[in-house]
Amino acid sequence: MTDETDRKPAPGASTNRRRFLTGTLAGGAAIAASGGEAFAQRKRKPIGPNPDNQPPNVPEWSKVLGDGVASHPYGKPSKFEAHVVRRDVEWLTASRESSINFTPLHELDGIITPNGLCFERHHGGAAVVSPFDHRLIIHGLVDKPLIFSMDDIKRFPRTNRVHFLECAANSGMEWRGAQLNGCQFTHGMIHNVMYTGVLLKDLLNEAGLKPTAKWLQVEGADSSGMNRSLPIEKALDDCLIAFKMNGEALRTEQGYPLRLVVPGWEGNLWVKWIRRIEVGDKPWFAREETSKYTDLMSDGRSRRYTFVMDAKSVVTNPSPQAPFTAKGRNVLTGVAWSGRGHITRVDVTLDGGRNWREARIDGPVLDRSMTRFYVDFDWAGNELLIQSRAHDSTGYVQPTKQELRAVRGVNNIYHNNGIQTWLVRANGETENVEIS
Repeated sequence: MTDETDRKPAPGASTNRRRFLTGTLAGGAAIAASGGEAFAQRKRKPIGPNPDNQPPNVPEWSKVLGDGVASHPYGKPSKFEAHVVRRDVEWLTASRESSINFTPLHELDGIITPNGLCFERHHGGAAVVSPFDHRLIIHGLVDKPLIFSMDDIKRFPRTNRVHFLECAANSGMEWRGAQLNGCQFTHGMIHNVMYTGVLLKDLLNEAGLKPTAKWLQVEGADSSGMNRSLPIEKALDDCLIAFKMNGEALRTEQGYPLRLVVPGWEGNLWVKWIRRIEVGDKPWFAREETSKYTDLMSDGRSRRYTFVMDAKSVVTNPSPQAPFTAKGRNVLTGVAWSGRGHITRVDVTLDGGRNWREARIDGPVLDRSMTRFYVDFDWAGNELLIQSRAHDSTGYVQPTKQELRAVRGVNNIYHNNGIQTWLVRANGETENVEIS
């Protein structure tokens, strides 16, 4: 990899990733986000070609019997894909049990995130919960307090929904400038899966809501006693109590055996290992929730109740961890999403915003779900400044980072949905930059 100090940035581009941003990452721990050596480009490291296995020779795998059907009772990816993993950052939080890892967006395609690659965010580590003993309690302002076993819940009508889950702090380290060199780290606090479960409103109706019911306090069974406040209107609208993702049981780190699904809203509300719902007439913000999940503004004020995740997109390929490797025919791809509806269009620019083209959307376009986009083009080996811009069904258009900062300032962490810029150099090497 070329030393950054030897590079000359393209006109209008800033590559200063050594500035530090200190703030609170989705749980109050201090972070210092620099993009220096800690996040040097992570390129693919293939084993490499072997001419003996190429035509006209007979490859080695054609000369021996493979494993039988009983060899791998639960299937795993090929050993040649061992580099496709979630990655964490050791210095990001004081405790590894209260930290986060990141989805490798640059290694994925389509819109569904494999279960084993869905990012994790924990406040007290991943709880290992027995489904035989786990119970969900609903009490408070209800006609009859209830305790549901797993079997009880599974007897309610089921529904399947594909939704993204995004941490409010996703891209939060980029507020003051380009910091982390890879979309896994700038945008990887997100995943998109199909949830199977029951409507929360069905369970609440079973208990019977009193007329004064306005808010829920939702609590998880992990050691942190994770709890969040949820407005009753959202709970009765589209929230799920999920027990499966992508057709199989929730993974331990994703809240097995039960989690709350809050479509389109920030991930901290999606309480995992959910065990208790208290119905009340006001939010339970007294503990620490208010200080954690407010948005600081440029004038010193702060916003509360910014639950919805606005339209956002990112080009995943090319990106710092997935650079172009050849001139000529290439495929640019990425994902877009919105917590307010579905994606209607994605624009892409190769020259830093001077000219935009509409990307080709392919695959399912679903409400509050990731949408996959492509641009097929020939690359001549020239430098590119790549950006994507999402439009959603409400007419909202993804803003630039400068537009966001003009309103919100830079002393923030949450809800950064500004347009991301990648600089592709003549050799294909790609880095995170800002356009001034």
